[in-house]
Amino acid sequence: MRAVFALLLVLSFAAGAQTRGSEGDPGVSARRGEAQVPLPQFPEPENYLSFEVSATTPFDFFVDAKSVSVSADDVVRYTVIAKSASGAKNISFEGMRCSDKEFRIYAVGRSDNTWSEVRNSSWQPITVDQRNVQRAVLYRHFFCPFAGNVADIGEALRTLRAGTSRAAIPYY
Repeated sequence: MRAVFALLLVLSFAAGAQTRGSEGDPGVSARRGEAQVPLPQFPEPENYLSFEVSATTPFDFFVDAKSVSVSADDVVRYTVIAKSASGAKNISFEGMRCSDKEFRIYAVGRSDNTWSEVRNSSWQPITVDQRNVQRAVLYRHFFCPFAGNVADIGEALRTLRAGTSRAAIPYY
């Protein structure tokens, strides 16, 4: 079961990865009307904020504190890190639209600590399944409680640092 979960997680992060320079990329047209935000600096372990997803997940999850932002288009953007017990990491820079309960992966991390932009990135629903459970937890407990955006980035970082949810009702 853990192997299946790990494979699904790796595939969800790596799906459609492409290097920079995506002129002619169909995903570019899908991003029209959305703020064009540059990729953040690659995350450093000293900026990782852990959050609990499930006692049964084989990964530890973190958000890079330096990457969290909320733009004028009401998209919460962040870098999420999934770390296995063996130390392997899956890193992605993502956006979350609270009003529509959707996420999008903008880039995935490479082993040389650089980003690879995702080709054909599109908004996907946040669902509670093995492949998206970390997003469901971030949505419900840290970034979009009660389907509204965080009041401010400081509040999101405080709740992540404290490991406490802003939501009064459990997600599951």
